[in-house]
Amino acid sequence: MDNVECIVVGAGAVGLACAAAIARSGREVLVLESEDAIGTHTSSRNSEVIHAGIYYRPGSLKAELCRRGKEQLYAYARDRGIAFRNTGKLIVACARDQVARLEEIRDNATASGVGDLKFLTQKEAKNIEAAISCHAALLSPSTGIVDSHALMLALEGDLEAHGGMVVLQTPVSACSVEDEGIIVETGGSDAMHVRTRYLVNCAGLRAPAVARGIRGLDQAFVPRAYYAIGHYYRLSGRSPCEHLIYPVPEPGGLGIHLTVDLGGQAKFGPDVRWIDGVDYSFDDSRFETFLAAIRTYLPDIDADRIAPDYTGIRPKIVGPGEAAADFRIDGPKDHGTPGVVNLFGIESPGLTASLAIGDYVADLLS
Repeated sequence: MDNVECIVVGAGAVGLACAAAIARSGREVLVLESEDAIGTHTSSRNSEVIHAGIYYRPGSLKAELCRRGKEQLYAYARDRGIAFRNTGKLIVACARDQVARLEEIRDNATASGVGDLKFLTQKEAKNIEAAISCHAALLSPSTGIVDSHALMLALEGDLEAHGGMVVLQTPVSACSVEDEGIIVETGGSDAMHVRTRYLVNCAGLRAPAVARGIRGLDQAFVPRAYYAIGHYYRLSGRSPCEHLIYPVPEPGGLGIHLTVDLGGQAKFGPDVRWIDGVDYSFDDSRFETFLAAIRTYLPDIDADRIAPDYTGIRPKIVGPGEAAADFRIDGPKDHGTPGVVNLFGIESPGLTASLAIGDYVADLLS
């Protein structure tokens, strides 16, 4: 049986960031990924936004790690030549009764250490983005976009430069916590058993399932998995806005917003639709509802320019109607099982926070 000091399950942005941080600390790291490429799920099916850390409860992991991760991500992208753009973002109040909500969002951001938001009147917002309709807006100057795939390739390169590696098409089928270490069983074409001192579960959508397969872990510490799919539509032709445009948040997400990619292509999404399992099928049946949401802040948008693009699924650990959950990063002090770290509910702002999450997990192992 092979031995490796640390195994990370999942080669998305967060798994790779954790693995790279652990490898930089001098530990031997092996990343096991069930798919045939890195980052094929949540990490590549999102808006690629660098979030400022505006919405999350002050003092929460989401707030702290997003704020720290944003600064790290901008610096890392500059250092590694990863494409990014500091676009800025407008959060718009599309109805008069939402203006007070903007003030609450600004106060929450300030309490979380994000003090650069600027309140804009209707006229000021229109001067910045002539195409939008709103009663007021918040400007977030530190929001941006990043090439998520280039980020993951850079993290994989960091891991390999420090002696680690990623093994694809190797799903983890079961684990057993024993006196001499954690025995990890894998499937795939080359099924194997590997003994490790540390197991870091970054399996994203599958993280609760992987944790349920760990013999020796109290299952009371494993949350139920919920799935919220989001649909994205692309806009043909020139984007009507330079900034990202967000409505006020809605239950389960941040609302159907406008983002631009690094090539200048505009897209809208995601919505929030609860589903029973991982299924990326595009459901175009609610397009008119989607369009109506867009027209609350872009009233003149031409429906013929909007076409289906892709979907993504949020790895939720709370269901419909429940308050949003914080990131859960459970180490031995939480669940009592030596050597095991489980990451649950790493949805947005997971991409932004990935480098800070990696440092956080590496510190847990030290």
